[in-house]
Amino acid sequence: MAENKTRRMCFNLSGLMGGVIATVLLLAIAAYLTMWCIQVQQDNATNYYELENASEIQMNSTSNADHWKNK
Repeated sequence: MAENKTRRMCFNLSGLMGGVIATVLLLAIAAYLTMWCIQVQQDNATNYYELENASEIQMNSTSNADHWKNK
């Protein structure tokens, strides 16, 4: 009897186990980015700024960034 040379392994990296590894990796990346976004939001939630010379701000001007400062 001839040996089956096309071994179809269920837990091959290109099969079921590869899908599980890819899913776990994507979920880990999503969890890391979510935690990083929450940390950035919490750090900047108390980063207030105030406008200086608000009457001198023009509609389209590159110097508008000079009118605000952090407290």
